[in-house]
This record gives sequence, C-alpha cells and structure tokens, in this order.
Amino acid sequence: MEQMPGPPPDIHDRKITIIEFNDSIFRTHGIDRNPIYFGRTGQHRFDSPDGSYGVLYAGRDQYCAFIETFARAAGTIITTSELRHRCLAELKAARALRLVDLTQSGALVRIGADARLFSADHVISQTWSKALYDHPLKADGLLYPSRLDPTKHALALFEGRVRKLVELDRQTWYATGKLRYLLAEIIDHYDLAVIEEKVIPPRKPTSRAVQQRLE
Repeated sequence: MEQMPGPPPDIHDRKITIIEFNDSIFRTHGIDRNPIYFGRTGQHRFDSPDGSYGVLYAGRDQYCAFIETFARAAGTIITTSELRHRCLAELKAARALRLVDLTQSGALVRIGADARLFSADHVISQTWSKALYDHPLKADGLLYPSRLDPTKHALALFEGRVRKLVELDRQTWYATGKLRYLLAEIIDHYDLAVIEEKVIPPRKPTSRAVQQRLE
C-alpha cells in the first residue's frame, strides 16, 4: 500500500468541517483505572507526535467503545475474564464540543487526506493530529470512522481544550441487567466468540498445625 501523505503545507488555510457535539460518549477502560484519561504514550493513532498534549479516545456509542478495545481482528475470541476486568463508562462534556468531523462527505478531500488516515501507519496519522490540533479554529478533538466498523464513529479529544468531562455511569462489561443484553447484541452483531473462564478463588493459607498433621 502506498504511504499515506502527511498534511499539506496550507492545511491551516483549508476549510475543515466542524460540528457542535453535545451527546454522551462511551469509553472502555481497565476496572482499576479512571475513565477520564488523556494519554501521551505516542502508541495510539491520533496521539501527539511530540507529547505536547494528551488524547482521550472514546466511542460515539457503546458498540464503538466495545470493538475499539476488544475486536482487534475478525474472529476475535473474548474471555469473560477480560469482560470482568474492563468497564464501560458513559461520559459527557460540561459544554458542547467543537469537533473536526472527518465522517462527512467531502471532509477528507477538502483537507487533502483519504481513508488511510484511519488505518495506515500511526506516524502519519499523528502528524495529522498535530496539524488539526494547531489549526486556527482550535477544535476540541476529532470525530472519525472506526477502522473496524466505519459506520461507527470514534472520538479523539485534545487535552486542554476539553475543560471538564462528567462521568454519568460506569459498569463492568460483564454486568447483569441491560448491559448484559447489550453485550449479547454486540457479540451477535459482530459474530464474535466468548469463552467462559471460571473464577477460582485464591487458596487460604494452611495453618502450621494443619501442615504438621499432613506431614
């Protein structure tokens, strides 16, 4: 595949599509971690290439939040242990977000990009992140198609631009009730496989007296 080109020199003069976004967003995260996390590792698609700002990734709906974490490839096998140790959090910004909308018709062509922006080498997509972060319109983040399901949309929010996110709800993906039904729908929709893993409680330490009787 031909290399994805970087941002054109006149990117800051080009028309970019901005939308006002005021809906909830959904994020899958480790059970022992805070869902509001702006990473600077440089390991993800739209991370800052120079570490000058953090990026929070989320899905526009629960389907996107699930597949972006669990469904890395066709035929993905997911264990119940993984589901127990990851949460689904619902977040909402305190004010409407201004996002660069890369999902609309014409949005990519106008800025000199194409669909490889969502699937090609992270080095290139990170240079685009920085160029759009530095754009004079000062957007709060990006709205873009999921690589695994382009009909679902993901968000990359820029640290410092999004002043406050409020956590509305948090449950493990293995929770009972409505979330269990939603999980079943997602598993069925993407034809994924789930393996049940039994949770084995840790063995209690044997007292010295009992040990002596066993010896």
